[in-house]
Amino acid sequence: MRATKLLKGISVVLLALFCSVSFAKDVIELPSPFVAHYEAYRHARNIGSAELSLKQTSADLYELKYSSKVSRFFLSDKRYETTTFSFINGKITPITYNFKRRGTGPNKSLNAKFDANTETIILQEQDNIKWDGEFDNQLFRIDISRQLAQEKTHFEYKFLNYRGQKRIYKIEVLEKEILTLPYGNVEAIKVTVNRDSSRRQTYAWFAPTLDYVLVRLQQFKDDEEQGDIRLKTYQKN
Repeated sequence: MRATKLLKGISVVLLALFCSVSFAKDVIELPSPFVAHYEAYRHARNIGSAELSLKQTSADLYELKYSSKVSRFFLSDKRYETTTFSFINGKITPITYNFKRRGTGPNKSLNAKFDANTETIILQEQDNIKWDGEFDNQLFRIDISRQLAQEKTHFEYKFLNYRGQKRIYKIEVLEKEILTLPYGNVEAIKVTVNRDSSRRQTYAWFAPTLDYVLVRLQQFKDDEEQGDIRLKTYQKN
């Protein structure tokens, strides 16, 4: 039971850090389309991998994908997220969001459609909820780069998590650090995530020289490390 909880915690680290951020007034472009691969660790042991990619599908439409695969002893956890969204006049607007989890324990999924006409988030197999401008569970991963490029140091995220629940995180920039990663040495901006739970501490690093892509993500619960992902490869498309 304890091992299963630890594995779920590791997978959550790979998945659900940020979710939505209020937009800046200045128009800042999206990062260039890319594919980034990560290695996952716990207590310095390699336990899996993750991938994040951004693809432009038409003039104003984009697709953001995330996946992670981790294993510990005889347990396994695989997670997949796909977001479609528009980017018009400097504004990111979610259109659809799909989440799947497979592996040890119950399988889970969430399908959401963001309907601008009715201001509703339409959820498959759940009650619909009012849409008050929330992002989905992963759009932070490209929008935060826009905030950091404008030298923002504090901003707030409103989002729909992968369980279909509304949440808020507050982001604070801490400092710049030189990281040694599987990718190599990079200078990155370190941020912390302030959330309702005081039991969890989450830190993330973004590299200005790589379009502010996420290069490291580390989470603790009750001061014990749950997971740590580090950039291995990064390629613009």
